[in-house]
Amino acid sequence: MAESTPGSMKDLLDYLARELVDDPDAVRVEQADDERGVLLTLRVAQDDMGKVIGRGGRTARAIRIVMKAAGMRAGIHHTGVEIVD
Repeated sequence: MAESTPGSMKDLLDYLARELVDDPDAVRVEQADDERGVLLTLRVAQDDMGKVIGRGGRTARAIRIVMKAAGMRAGIHHTGVEIVD
């Protein structure tokens, strides 16, 4: 199953973020693996931060929940998502 590899976690976050923002070319996702799991760092254009975070952080929370579920399905114990500007 190619969709269960950790590399596809990066692709999934990239896809989700690009669908939310006005400037998809500015989306950058970095992946760092360690003994606990995977840490994904999402960077978007400054003007798109509000769209990615959402009202009260709801969109960011939803992104983290989806990524955690995908990580669990792929057998990754810990999946973290950091949104930075």
